[in-house]
Amino acid sequence: MKCMVQMTTLTQEVLTAILKSIDEGIHVVNTDGKTIFYNEVAARHDGMSVKEVLGKHLFEAFPSLTEDSSTLLRVIKTTKPIYNQTQVYVNLHGIRIDTINTTLPIFLDNEIIGAVEIAKDYSRMKLLAERLLDLQKGLQKRSKKKAMKQVKYTLNDLMTVNPNFISLKAEAKKLAKSDSSILVYGESGTGKELFVQGLHQASFRSDGPFIAQNCAAIPETLLESILFGTSKGSYTGAVERKGLFELADEGTLFLDELHSMPIELQAKLLRVLEDGMVRRVGSSQSISVNVRVIAAMNIHPTKALQDEKLRSDLYYRLNVFTFSLLPLRERQEDILYLANYFIQEFNRKLNKHIQGIEKNLETFFSQFQWPGNVRELKHTIEYMMNICVGDWLTAEDLPIMLKQLSPVSQNQMTLNGQLSLRKNVEELEKRLIADAIKVSGGKINQAAKLLEIPRQTLQYKLKKIKT
Repeated sequence: MKCMVQMTTLTQEVLTAILKSIDEGIHVVNTDGKTIFYNEVAARHDGMSVKEVLGKHLFEAFPSLTEDSSTLLRVIKTTKPIYNQTQVYVNLHGIRIDTINTTLPIFLDNEIIGAVEIAKDYSRMKLLAERLLDLQKGLQKRSKKKAMKQVKYTLNDLMTVNPNFISLKAEAKKLAKSDSSILVYGESGTGKELFVQGLHQASFRSDGPFIAQNCAAIPETLLESILFGTSKGSYTGAVERKGLFELADEGTLFLDELHSMPIELQAKLLRVLEDGMVRRVGSSQSISVNVRVIAAMNIHPTKALQDEKLRSDLYYRLNVFTFSLLPLRERQEDILYLANYFIQEFNRKLNKHIQGIEKNLETFFSQFQWPGNVRELKHTIEYMMNICVGDWLTAEDLPIMLKQLSPVSQNQMTLNGQLSLRKNVEELEKRLIADAIKVSGGKINQAAKLLEIPRQTLQYKLKKIKT
């Protein structure tokens, strides 16, 4: 019994340590609404100290909350989770707080015993979003010559010897002259933004602004104000601010990962595409804009429609012209062509004189599926160029994960009979750690980030390897 009590205490201490180390605000209450856990991050968000909230009822620490406005109390009452909801309240010191909360019920033996809230600082997000808009606005104010630098690529920068891709580029150059909306589909790494920049450069809008926004990179609660702008008084501290549609006037607005945009916001986007009018958040007035919208997705439009991630009416409105960028595995002749192109590019950047890829590795490059497409191929060549000490890239220069798949590595494994999963996993881990230490120049923190593990875990593994 004593052992069980010690184990329970240890488990609680470990859990508490984990929750305290998480870089999100964590707030846990029991069914009475009393706080039983509250970390330092949550305290910073709320402008409180931990002792002012821990052990107190919600209404005591946050007197402006009610049973209806508190997401924690609503979840306890309904037993249903609430995801990414904004919450505005006043703390014990009279300070207004804005957060985005995900609130989940806690069950034990099918009985609710409390709720946990993971909060993000909405005020900081709004500030970052406004700075982004100010940056875009600053770009727009530059001279025409400087503004052109926003777009680095033309369609000619899409390097290919694949006949289908060459035909696609030719069609794109013709259709770029139209003002109709365009939808671009392609897997991650196929060069969608490069392609879209090329469309903009080939259009009659090439002297106008080109503004790109990844719809998955901004919380959905902020995306509307980013796109359409804000009106003074729409929320506390809000000012008259242009959105991306206004900033892209007379130019092109590129919306990447369109399927990540909330369905409700897609309806507002459709309305802008239909009538060319935008309305800032909190305003009753509409503003006319002349913007060509190009949207892109990394999942097939049919699947996006089936999964209800894309409105059908928006799809048909955007689907005037559609371009599907081929994955690299379907452009076999481009693999070695692009590999050699990247070798020459990095020869110039790194001041090296690599002549090419060794013949026994070319077959592997040609047969590999390249799930990350051109981006993965380019990063692979960049890695190999940095560590290569000879005149030719070899299997020994491959990143560790590809090295395990290369013909040379596979043949060597077969010859040595090393088919033990445990041994090979251990060897793979050692090589990955060694590579990370080498790339980071021996800096443990940086190596841990490359490996995507905590610094303490890396130190433990290094100690284990040495012993």
